[in-house]
Amino acid sequence: MTSSDQATEIRLADRPYGEPTLENFSIVDVEVPKPGPGQVLVRNVFLSVDPYMRGRMSTAKSYAEPYKVGEVMTGGAVGEVVESDVDSLAPGDVVLHQLGWRSHAVLDPKHAVKIDTEAAPMSAYLSVLGMPGLTAYAGLFDVAGFREGDTVFVSGAAGAVGSLVGQLAKLKGAKRVIGSAGSAAKVRYLTEELGYDAAFNYKDGPVTEQLAAAAPDGIEVYFDNVGGEHLEAAIDSLNLYGRIVVCGMISQYNATEPTPAPRNLGQVIAKRFTMRGMLVADHFDLQPKFVAEVAPLVQDGKIKYSETVVEGLRNAPQAFLDMLNGANTGKMLVRL
Repeated sequence: MTSSDQATEIRLADRPYGEPTLENFSIVDVEVPKPGPGQVLVRNVFLSVDPYMRGRMSTAKSYAEPYKVGEVMTGGAVGEVVESDVDSLAPGDVVLHQLGWRSHAVLDPKHAVKIDTEAAPMSAYLSVLGMPGLTAYAGLFDVAGFREGDTVFVSGAAGAVGSLVGQLAKLKGAKRVIGSAGSAAKVRYLTEELGYDAAFNYKDGPVTEQLAAAAPDGIEVYFDNVGGEHLEAAIDSLNLYGRIVVCGMISQYNATEPTPAPRNLGQVIAKRFTMRGMLVADHFDLQPKFVAEVAPLVQDGKIKYSETVVEGLRNAPQAFLDMLNGANTGKMLVRL
């Protein structure tokens, strides 16, 4: 095969036990697929690697179907239409879709969303204006019921979702926004670039103590991306009728044994706090409102975002492993 008729796919080679490794993936060169009647062929330009994909690598019962061993993995991607058999999409159009982890994808038009690359860069539709952005928006305003004057704590605050949660809270009148991250550089990024009032490195000491020092008057909202010790700390700092939105628990994704529940969950009685899980798929109806509200803030520079871009599809497995270990600031993307 020549390079012009060659495509590349990343497949799940076998299921990981504990922390995934490169051996769990296989990289396969195939012929470029041909679109059928009523379909389009897309050449992917950016693809997303996300924490939820770790869950899909296992057979544990979850909200998303597990990847099948030996088959191409899937995930968010943006790409350019190169062949089309439909009137709604033409060659040169750029679309957002869910057939990432491959260089070329054949799609039905109903599974592709045309995007405006003049309004924002192509990659932004996988980060600040994409699923991570909508997750932050829906989680803070719809699930957590954010109110002006709230003190908000965000774990994984330098990641794709957390970095936007804190900025949205500040723009909407939070009294104080606190973030945790895993390096001194990320802590500086939160306070110096994103406007967090306080931030700390969770590796520097007990999270409960660091959070109590950063939020001496307690917190009203905890946006959880990490779980574990962070969730316990947040419960300790919650004020009466506080709200916890559980978006992710990345600290537990590679656990091979059941992890202990928060040991202080009994505080739910005295504090009467609420804790609610969220899936962004439940909030897709908010997408138009979210983009209409947030896109101008991004264009005006009132909301800042960061992307960690890894070059080359063959490096996608390593990018995924690095993301699980917190190597990224903002959204982790792979540019093909």
